[in-house]
This record gives sequence, structure tokens and C-alpha cells, in this order.
Amino acid sequence: MKESVRFCSPHDNLNQAANLLWGHDCGVLPVVEDGRVVAMLTDRDICMAAYLQNRTLTDLQVSTAMSRELYSCSPDDTPEDAEHVMREHQVRRVPVTDAEGKLLGILSLSDLAREAVQAQIPERTLNLLETLNAIAAPRPRVEDPEQFDSQE
Repeated sequence: MKESVRFCSPHDNLNQAANLLWGHDCGVLPVVEDGRVVAMLTDRDICMAAYLQNRTLTDLQVSTAMSRELYSCSPDDTPEDAEHVMREHQVRRVPVTDAEGKLLGILSLSDLAREAVQAQIPERTLNLLETLNAIAAPRPRVEDPEQFDSQE
């Protein structure tokens, strides 16, 4: 888990969020409001929001592009628990939050892969490949841009 995590607010504009992503070489930002994680925002979410809404990043708020569903895990969850969340919801990264929803870190599929390789557990490696396959499976395409609902 990465503990030093940048985040944004739903009221920030997408240009500010894109600058954070670029400046810190990451592909996702937790969206935090009133001290709690409320959503996630990916670089793809930003690109698709600008494209589908035909507006500049400075004209769009994070709230217009952030995920509509939040999938997270707790520090007490096992790697298998976190992997299950990723597989079920087709996400590569999940915020790690405490019982009140406060951000503690981000756990990525890469973190889980490193753990499996270091522990030299072949069945964990196979499970991770199955999870990667599930995450990479195509999702239903939204045909109507008015129905824009970002995913991560």
C-alpha cells in the first residue's frame, strides 16, 4: 500500500486534478470531502469528461468526472479480500480507509503482485492473473454521452 497519497476535492477543477496526476506520476486520485473519501478520479475519467462534455479542464469540476461508486478496503482486509474487490468491480486500485472513511493509502494490483512474488506463492500469482483478466474484460459501452458515468 502506498501511504503518501495525493487527493483532490469534488469542487476542484479537472485542470488542478490533472496537474496533481502529472506532477506526482500517478493515474488515480481519491476524491476527499469533509475528510472522507467519497470517490476516485482517474486520468481516463478526466480525458473522457473533457471529450464527452466538449469543455476545457478548467471549466469542469472533479464532481463531473469522478466515479459514481466507491470501492475500498480497510487496513484489516487480507490481500485476498482486496483482490476480490478489484476483481468484482474491475478496478486496479482501491483506497484504504478507516472505519470513518478517512484515507490511509491506496492499494494497487501492482502492490498485490509484488507481495505474491516476494512471498513466492504460486497460487496467489495465478489468482492475480485471473483478477487481471477480469479487470481487463470489456465493460458495456455507454452510447449516449448524456449518460456519462465514469468508471474506475
